[in-house]
Amino acid sequence: MVMSTEDDVRRLATALPEVSERTSYGTAAFYVGGKIFARMHEEPGVLVCWCQDLGEREALLEADPKKFFTTDHYNGHASVLIRLDEVDIEELSELLTEAWEARAPKRLRAGPR
Repeated sequence: MVMSTEDDVRRLATALPEVSERTSYGTAAFYVGGKIFARMHEEPGVLVCWCQDLGEREALLEADPKKFFTTDHYNGHASVLIRLDEVDIEELSELLTEAWEARAPKRLRAGPR
């Protein structure tokens, strides 16, 4: 399996519509419509990704604890931590797209008319 890297995160996240990169907690973070949807965690090789809701978060955590985890800091928060060395590029792209959709303004999610 090919593992993902921070460079892959940056490439995939910034390819989504109207995404800007800034820093959050001293790491690379990706925003859409002024809202953060993903950021690199302080722990190397870990990505914080927003979920649609806590149900989606719990489903990911239960589905594959090797890939997805959380910490006490994120209790009750609709986000999940992802070990990049456990996800391939295709899955990373899907996770980032879903995080973008969870945070993007409605006008962007609707797509071109």
